Amino acid sequence: MFSVFWKKYSLLVWLGAILIMGFLATSLASYWVSRDQIRHSIIDQGLPLTGDNIYSEIQRDVLRPTFISSLMASDTFVRDWILSGEQDASQITRYLNEVKQEYSAVSSFLVSDKTRHYYYPQGILKTVKETEPRDTWFFRVRDMKHAYEMNLDVDLANNDTVTVFINYRVFDYEGNFIGATGIGVPLESLARVIDDIQKRFNRRVYFVNDQGDIIVSAKTGELHKGSIHELPGITTIADKIINKNTQPTNLEYENEAGKIMLSSRYIPEFNWYLVVEQTEDAEIAKVQQVFVGNIAISALVTALVLLLCLYSVNRFQRRLENVAATDSLTGLLNRHAFELMFEQAVHEAHRAKTPLSMILLDIDHFKNINDSHGHLTGDRVIMRVARLLENSLRNGDVLCRWGGEEFLILLKQTSLDAAQGVAEKLREVMAAEQFQLGNKTLQITGSFGVAEFGGVETLVHFFARADRALYLAKSGGRNRVETLQ
Repeated sequence: MFSVFWKKYSLLVWLGAILIMGFLATSLASYWVSRDQIRHSIIDQGLPLTGDNIYSEIQRDVLRPTFISSLMASDTFVRDWILSGEQDASQITRYLNEVKQEYSAVSSFLVSDKTRHYYYPQGILKTVKETEPRDTWFFRVRDMKHAYEMNLDVDLANNDTVTVFINYRVFDYEGNFIGATGIGVPLESLARVIDDIQKRFNRRVYFVNDQGDIIVSAKTGELHKGSIHELPGITTIADKIINKNTQPTNLEYENEAGKIMLSSRYIPEFNWYLVVEQTEDAEIAKVQQVFVGNIAISALVTALVLLLCLYSVNRFQRRLENVAATDSLTGLLNRHAFELMFEQAVHEAHRAKTPLSMILLDIDHFKNINDSHGHLTGDRVIMRVARLLENSLRNGDVLCRWGGEEFLILLKQTSLDAAQGVAEKLREVMAAEQFQLGNKTLQITGSFGVAEFGGVETLVHFFARADRALYLAKSGGRNRVETLQ
């Protein structure tokens, strides 16, 4: 069974295999190239560009307060007021209130190094002490080398709201430290910027200090907490993030979420590191969807091509089989097809134990028809006889053109006597038919030889007996039926 299938459809199988391998190779190559391009695009362009956008936006929300704090620290009024002995506290509180209102700050302050008073828009909030943990920021600012710092702390003047303070050092005209001033920006405003960026770009954003502690992250979604030195996966590259490099540093790490691509950059104005992350899966999933779509389309195209080829091959094979099994002039079975039908009929007769008979007929004086009226007329006579025989037989009977003007009929489940009756009927039908040739009428008759299958003989022997019976009919005067046991 398989060998028959392979012989018939091996070309289609090879064609299908070539198409499938070609489409699969093309789709895989496209997938790999697209995946690599996306990864490079995210690492080299997407994440750094997101960092640039964040940097631009926080410049508006955070760097502006830094500039304001710088103006406050260099303001001659503030310095003169401290140097004059801080005589009238209402003057500095009005100043701080004006700064707060003018620049929409959440907090504004001044701490004098001489009196240690903490001034804010409502007056003196407290006196800072070196022994008070919440005041350590002031003494750190006093001793630091930089002009200012950004510090994340709770704001005592605003119900301990977490605030980003810009602490600026104040100097007298000889360069001596005399205090610290600045304003506070609510951490919530910076988190809102990060939140908006994360929603727009579908990337995680957060800030890290020099110690690796996560200072600011998004308000919603997945929050980063703790230190990058302790978080799964990122701990392996934590030291590479904290590198004081203001240019983007592109890194990768893996955790339970998969492969994470990361871009970090140092923000000197904050002394923080801006970190932007994106999982590879989100973008690769889109490429995978395209890959699956390409495979589906390729499979559909392959199926359509194979179906079209199968239809064409079957149609062509049917035509070949029809040509191989059919007489081109009459459309009846030819000798080769009859031999196959005979084998099947013998098998059925043996199985059902039923008789099988054969009729061999020859058109009388056919050579004279060809010689007198031409071969075209002879062909018309053969076709006419074929139709007469075809219309007079049962559906199960097998009729073929044996060659020239001879026809062979195989009668299933038919004894010799019954076959003789069929032959006689066919003879009468032929004799009664009038063939018109222009204004002439041509009388056509046939001679019939009938034989019954012996049960164990071959087609050659079976046919030989029918042929001898036909010879008897022709030698006995034609237009007659003869039988042979």
